[in-house]
Amino acid sequence: MYAHQTKLASEAVQELRREGGRYVRELREAAGLSQRQLAAKIGLDFYTFVSQIETGRGRIPPDSYRTWAEALSIDVRTFVQDLMRFYDPVTHGILFDDVVEGQREAANVA
Repeated sequence: MYAHQTKLASEAVQELRREGGRYVRELREAAGLSQRQLAAKIGLDFYTFVSQIETGRGRIPPDSYRTWAEALSIDVRTFVQDLMRFYDPVTHGILFDDVVEGQREAANVA
């Protein structure tokens, strides 16, 4: 089983999770859903899991990203890319921040 290890300090990881939770809460509120309604749309038995995600005490399982995105009315690629900022910032930086930097360098050369 894959276990993501990070070099970030525990407090930094916790803060990223809280930020990720706020992001999910903002999406839920923008969709006009309560935690119970979102849980029902996702197929969860307990809305408390949504609460755990929103407070940064849990992560959305990758195999349910699409279900969450559809329930929140957001493009799944955008949703996963945004979540990656909070759940796996190292990979996010490699995939997206370096691309932006590479585009800047290419523009400066041209």
